[in-house]
Amino acid sequence: MRKNLLLFLLIFTTFLLFSKSCNGNTELTTSLNDSDIGLATPKIEYAYGKEVTLNIQNNLSEVVIIENKCPSPPLDIYRYENGEWLGLSATNKLDCANAQDIQIQPGEKNTLSYSKWTYSLFNELGRYQIRYELNEKTYFSNEFTIREPSMLTTFWREAFYKPIHNALIFTISILPGHSLALAIIIITLLVRTILLIPSQHALRSQRRLQEIQPKIEAVKKKYANNQEKIAMETMKVWQENKVNPFGSCLPLLIQFPILIALFYTIKEGLNPDKIALLYDFQQDFSLSSINISFLGIFDLTKIEIYFFPIAVGMLQFTQMKLALQRKKTKKDKKNEKSPAKKGQKQDLASDMENANKMMIYFMPLMIAFFTASIPSGVGLYWGTSTIYGIVQQVIVNKETPKNEPKVKVLDNK
Repeated sequence: MRKNLLLFLLIFTTFLLFSKSCNGNTELTTSLNDSDIGLATPKIEYAYGKEVTLNIQNNLSEVVIIENKCPSPPLDIYRYENGEWLGLSATNKLDCANAQDIQIQPGEKNTLSYSKWTYSLFNELGRYQIRYELNEKTYFSNEFTIREPSMLTTFWREAFYKPIHNALIFTISILPGHSLALAIIIITLLVRTILLIPSQHALRSQRRLQEIQPKIEAVKKKYANNQEKIAMETMKVWQENKVNPFGSCLPLLIQFPILIALFYTIKEGLNPDKIALLYDFQQDFSLSSINISFLGIFDLTKIEIYFFPIAVGMLQFTQMKLALQRKKTKKDKKNEKSPAKKGQKQDLASDMENANKMMIYFMPLMIAFFTASIPSGVGLYWGTSTIYGIVQQVIVNKETPKNEPKVKVLDNK
């Protein structure tokens, strides 16, 4: 279980780095104080398909109002082609009911996102610029470039993101009401069922590790000052009991790319601009028809910091409690009744108990924090997956440990 905790921390850190990955220079290329209205993109180049953003600073003494042009982008985009700057236009099927003008107070800065026009405006490689007209004066941003994505990004998109994105959209398209919530639940159950055999094996391996943990701790205590001997004896215990200490990590590793792909699909993959990511047979489906509500209360594309984090944290706590349960054999019960043996193992049991308590409470808190930082739809996936895992864990816990018959024979002697 400690390895799973460390693995989750590693995955969480990698996830944060991946979600904020930088594809080019992140330094502002133009000072926002150079003119009355400062315009600057955070990067001088963007990989094709990446979100373009623009920082706007109001250096005037009056409020600047950027007119709402929905479904068109807020400011004009130009692309350099054949020696001249050409104005671009794009009108997507967006929900403009709640769209409002943007007000920027004197001395303040705002950031505009072009994520809803990524593929409709920036669909060609080359040089771009953003312009804003106010009081018959035109303000120019720096030039920035749309370039080819890296091989790693291309592999990620083609091997993981697009298949999962299309699978989710296909499931949504065939469901009554085009429910995102129901589609996430179905996809989760499908993924977990596909991974049933390896995950069941992993849970058994994890439970077996829990059963032999006293032997491992005894080795560590016996050879406390000899790390090489500890490693050798620990390996010997693993081999004798046919345990793979890393077997329990496999399902989590397999789910990691699925988790990231779902994150990006739910966060930004449902707006009509992303129709470019759909396979040909799905191009006619309207992404604007997707029902993103869950229980009529939660918007699954938004971050929700109460219900889903608490629910997922409690489910993870339940799974952890079940995973750390160990059936007591007759030998264990006999040792508990023996004062001498109990005294000899008191410190060892205390250390194990403290370590288990730390994992039982710390890991659910980490996952709850993680859930509070992602769209609710990803939290729904994680919660559904955890419920599936709890059922699996209950089944594994009811199985008879493989070494129990041997213990009975020893006790009869």
